Order: sequence, then structure tokens, then C-alpha cells
Amino acid sequence: MTTIIHYSLHFIAPLGIAYLYSPKNWKNAYFVLLGTMLVDLDHLLASPIFDPDRCSVGFHPLHSYYAILIYFFLLFPKRSRLVAIGLLFHMFTDGLDCWFQGTF
Repeated sequence: MTTIIHYSLHFIAPLGIAYLYSPKNWKNAYFVLLGTMLVDLDHLLASPIFDPDRCSVGFHPLHSYYAILIYFFLLFPKRSRLVAIGLLFHMFTDGLDCWFQGTF
């Protein structure tokens, strides 16, 4: 069940966020939000690459608390706001997994 919630939050929820953020250009906003999923490339640095029992938040470099702080400050300039929203929502989604696992 957590897998369904996780991937729904990664792929379906951004549709709603994109529409709320930019109703006239929601498709472009959605693709920007999907692009923020590239933050998961840092999983390639881990061994094993995928571990269902590992909490991503605080483990992978682009999921670190320092990175999350940077994502927060990216909310302030208008040019980076949508990317920041996508990155922070991604961290929220991954954090929910950690919470469900009891590792957070």
C-alpha cells in the first residue's frame, strides 16, 4: 500500500500542484515538477541502489538536510519557486515512506 501512495504522490499529486500553481500553463508546470524527480539520481551512488528499508531522507546527498535547506531557500526567488516546490514535495513524499517504515 505504501508503494501505491509513494508513486501516486510522485506522479499524480504533481498534476494537482501544477494546476494550482499555473492553471493556464499546467502542462509545462507538470513537466517541471516531473523534472525535479531527477533528484533521485543520487540513488545511483548508493550500494545497493534500491533498498526498500532505507530512508532516503538524510541518506542520499540530494536528499540530505543541507540540500533540503537549499531547496527551501529556492522558494523565495520567483524563477526557482516551482522547482523548489517540486523538490520539497519530493522530500515530503520520501519522508512519508520513512515515517511509515518507522525509520524517521
